[in-house]
Amino acid sequence: MSQEITLTITDGVAEIMLNAPARLNALGPDMLRGLSDAYAEAAAANVRALLLHGEGRAFSAGRDISGVDPRNDDVSGYLGGLVEPLLAQMSEFPAPTFASAHGACLGVGLGLLIATDVVYVAESAKIGSPFANLGATLDSGGHALFYERLGAHRTLDLIYTARLMSGAEAVAAGLFSQSFPDDEVLEATRAAATNAARGATQAFLTSKELIRELRDRRVGLWESMSAENRAQAALCDTPDYREGFAAFQEKRTPTFGGEAAGAAPHPDRPE
Repeated sequence: MSQEITLTITDGVAEIMLNAPARLNALGPDMLRGLSDAYAEAAAANVRALLLHGEGRAFSAGRDISGVDPRNDDVSGYLGGLVEPLLAQMSEFPAPTFASAHGACLGVGLGLLIATDVVYVAESAKIGSPFANLGATLDSGGHALFYERLGAHRTLDLIYTARLMSGAEAVAAGLFSQSFPDDEVLEATRAAATNAARGATQAFLTSKELIRELRDRRVGLWESMSAENRAQAALCDTPDYREGFAAFQEKRTPTFGGEAAGAAPHPDRPE
């Protein structure tokens, strides 16, 4: 794993940090590979939630182009060979994922947020498309995100003008989940990840898959409802489903273990 990526695991929560603050966590090939390794290690550890954040003044300013010669730039190898597979890996992570974003959240850095389940942003974060000044175009899923949430006119306005939205403005526009004062966003995100790690993991993963179908396949209401029905029936065989009902009926707080269907009950769960 790259030294510019750190991974810690505590109480079922993986915390991954982008750790190249001197260059605003701009992402070169080695850092992308290190990030992929960190996600693979966290998945292998069967964590029940994951938190991604950046060290220093920014979440990520995007691609590290400090040493790139545009005359022989392998942009397809970078975007198609490294970035796109990483974002797919992040999106498919087998647990709820959270990101805490502050400062610059641009380009590939924005893509990391798009590939995360829940994103909390600092009120002063900077989000948008700065590429008008580079002769390049928005990448890493940015067009899809902005068009879906903002529509064509506002998306192209951001692209043509290179205007950056604040974190508070981005949340108000529906781009991300919640905004917080800059000095509170990381702890708020950490608390949300910790809480999710104590939840019914299989039920969360079911919702994650249902949302993916709505987003990627554009399924309609009735198809989605049928998928929900099948998913709910499958969850009936999970220990957490039975625990949740028992806790409700017994008027106590549930103890979820996150197990899949057919798994043994969590040892700390009341029987």
